[in-house]
Amino acid sequence: MHTEVNPESPFGGPSVPKRRAAGLLGRDGELDTITGLLRAALRGRAVSAVVVGEFGMGKSSMLTAAGELAEAAGFTVAIATASRLETHLSGGVGRQLVEGLTHAPAEPGSPRPRTPHAAEILPDHPPRTEREQTEALDAFFRIVRHAAEQGPVFLGIDNIHLADPWSMRCLAYIRHRVEQLPVVVVLTSLIGHLQTGEVALLEMSGCTPATIRLRGLGTRHVAEFLQVSVGRFAEECREVTGGNPFLLGALRRRLVPGMDLDTAGSAMIGEVLRVRMHEYTAAPKVLEAVAILGEDASFDLLAQLAGVDESTALEAIDTMVRVHLLTNSHRPSLTYRFVRNSVLADMPLTTRAVTQSRAARLLHDAGAAPERVGVHLLEATAIRIPWAVDVLRLAARHSVVEGDPELSVRFLSRALEERLSERKRMAILLQLAHAEFHCDQDSAPARVREAIDHIDDRETAAFVATAMILSLCCGPDARLAINSAGQFAARLDAGGPDAVWPLLCMTYLAEAGSRLGPPPDFRDFERQWAPLNDPASRQSRSGLLALDTVRGGESSANAVRHFGEALSGEQPELFEQPYFFTLATAALADEPALTDKLCQVLDTERLPWDFHVPKGALATLARGIALQAGGDLVRASVHFESLVRQFDERGVTSRCPIAVLCAARLIEVSVDLGRHDVAKALLDRVDFGATQALFTHNYLLYARGRLRAATGEPELGYEDLRGCGRRLEHHGMRFPGFAPWRAHAARTALALGRTDAAARLAEEDLEAAERWGAPRILGGALTTAGLVREDEEGERLLTRAVDVLGGSTAKLALAEALTELGVLQARHGQAEKAVGTLRMAAQSSKHCGARPLARRAAEALRDARTSLATAKDNEHGLTKQEYRVALMASQGLTNREIAEALHLTRRTVELHLSGAYRKLGITGRTELGSALGRSQRVDTD
Repeated sequence: MHTEVNPESPFGGPSVPKRRAAGLLGRDGELDTITGLLRAALRGRAVSAVVVGEFGMGKSSMLTAAGELAEAAGFTVAIATASRLETHLSGGVGRQLVEGLTHAPAEPGSPRPRTPHAAEILPDHPPRTEREQTEALDAFFRIVRHAAEQGPVFLGIDNIHLADPWSMRCLAYIRHRVEQLPVVVVLTSLIGHLQTGEVALLEMSGCTPATIRLRGLGTRHVAEFLQVSVGRFAEECREVTGGNPFLLGALRRRLVPGMDLDTAGSAMIGEVLRVRMHEYTAAPKVLEAVAILGEDASFDLLAQLAGVDESTALEAIDTMVRVHLLTNSHRPSLTYRFVRNSVLADMPLTTRAVTQSRAARLLHDAGAAPERVGVHLLEATAIRIPWAVDVLRLAARHSVVEGDPELSVRFLSRALEERLSERKRMAILLQLAHAEFHCDQDSAPARVREAIDHIDDRETAAFVATAMILSLCCGPDARLAINSAGQFAARLDAGGPDAVWPLLCMTYLAEAGSRLGPPPDFRDFERQWAPLNDPASRQSRSGLLALDTVRGGESSANAVRHFGEALSGEQPELFEQPYFFTLATAALADEPALTDKLCQVLDTERLPWDFHVPKGALATLARGIALQAGGDLVRASVHFESLVRQFDERGVTSRCPIAVLCAARLIEVSVDLGRHDVAKALLDRVDFGATQALFTHNYLLYARGRLRAATGEPELGYEDLRGCGRRLEHHGMRFPGFAPWRAHAARTALALGRTDAAARLAEEDLEAAERWGAPRILGGALTTAGLVREDEEGERLLTRAVDVLGGSTAKLALAEALTELGVLQARHGQAEKAVGTLRMAAQSSKHCGARPLARRAAEALRDARTSLATAKDNEHGLTKQEYRVALMASQGLTNREIAEALHLTRRTVELHLSGAYRKLGITGRTELGSALGRSQRVDTD
């Protein structure tokens, strides 16, 4: 190395060299420390320093630079290098130092004194007797002292941790004896190396040496060394190597434009590390196991993969953590990616592939996630692993869910390398078509055609294509599934209706659920039924009949009968289809027996076809919908909340039709529970725009309308409810029980003062409910109709609603009807009746957990009781309103004038007058004056 003397330096020594090796880049501070030590030594006292760092961090370069600085400053420099292969050679390092001191050139003009040869002082074997040891140690000290008397001395030992024990004793021996001499001792050591010999590092360097810790280079110096610009690439190079100069040198030799730094490595580096680790028991095997397992490197798996017992593995891990080769974590990993890649690059391809397959099996047996197992299977190429196919398919499925279709393509491509049956190859090709569809939509059709070419069994082919439709249920995915199913159906059609029916059935449902407009013509589809003989086909036919009945809104009894037939066997696929499930659960919510059967069918051990949906989610959602319909709001909300959390974790709350339905149901239940903040928070998390292509968006729109109407935004709520209605009508949905938008739109219209619109909506709702005939739906429509009427007809409708709902399981709907009836009775002056009705309403709504409704019923009950108490103060028991109406009538006002003055309907005025006549014992209004006068006289008396 070339150095320059800087005459301006107060030390009078060298400046920092202009051209540096990687190990000296960015080491100005460390070199300044060395310079300070040299100055201190020139003042006549001994100083020492220890340079520590990881493998390849530039310790040797630093020691060489320190020696050159010392030589330029007039020091006699002796540098020794210890190595693993010479550790057993007694005095090897000491002899190197003696030779450096005894062959040092003398000052010009001064005679060279005769000094003994190194072999005379340090024999090949350590002295045996105590006297021989003392003489040898003293001889070494005399050599150092003699050199120090001639001028300052610099002693450097590289890799002191590898020095032989006798040389270490020599250094420890002179440490105290040269304290008043101009001697600098610089030792380099691997960080974390355990001193297991008789001489410790501090005994050679002293208790307070200057410690120079070498760390990785910064981005600027990395860029300078690699001759690249400072920027993102330089930062990535620093990240993968930790700025380690030795690793950077290996990287620079392989650096090419556009290279993938995540996979960059050097087999030479791997070989060096493997050789260096040989001195530690089982360390090379554990090192390879850590590199193979990567982020899956748990302690137990490391030991198993390395083929060593846990105690041995722990000892090897401890050693490599201390030397900073492994991270200090619960899951040890190689400190830098470049090192891991280098260890892997050093492994023969076959050895690496077999070890990766063993790692995959260990992870699989330990219950690791399929995608983690799959990552290792990708590296186990050219090896047949039959059990890996199903794992790779599951890993591919999860990758698509997580938004990484490229990884899914890799998993499936690896699966295709195995020996496969035609059936399984066809299934994998279809799955691959879906994954590639997310990467490049134009490539998917070719994969589908390739899959069709592998059809060797019609039934299996129909099953696989049906599974694809069930798996791909939203957005563009659904269109891919429908188009693929059409190609399969065309190929299978020659096999007769029984062969193609299941596929046609699912295709029809997928079409119906993915369209924003009217579904396919059911009558066209009906022509496929006649030749059906297979029991499963007839069962699915019953399901479609039920669906058509629901969509037409014609007869609850017929729909229930068809659903019962569809549930008579074990064919869960039909009920797993999102569109079918959504409408079936809404229609069966009032049928406990069929709901239980549905949940049994759905509650299977296998994973759902739809990879968005957690296992058991459909049964949980169906139970929640039934609980909601029955008025058990708290339990229903628990079911919905648990599912929404799972959908949130998968990141599909706005993409999966079932997830959207679940979120909408939870919003609606939260409104009924009075948990408006929960409903608002959930609605904020849903990407409303992303759900619009899904049929279940209708329910979400309905739920948002209810929330807005309940939280002071009636106009916006009304628009949402009307929008839901328009979409359902456009879709041909006449079933009033899916989302009872008319009932809530009518109530919101009343709140906005739009009485005509409210009456029209209520009338339409009642007509649809009477056609459908289910008690909960009919009772709710009767309640709405009663709300928009103030006359005797309103009370009759509400009374009928209570009667209809009283025999059903719809407790919340009954509580609503009781509340509205009680309020109307109180308004009509029937306080005694109102108290009884409202008492039942308050109890029922509280039992349901409907706090807003319970609060309204309780307030109305208090008002009714107050009104009843006021009425009893009157001798004839007239209520306050009855007395007011009777008094105005006795003064000659007509019923119309009284109604306008008191803001009542004429029918209400007539009801109040009839009540007053009865209580006063008179027959008409001509007797009112005298009857009221007698009452007043009695009060006065």
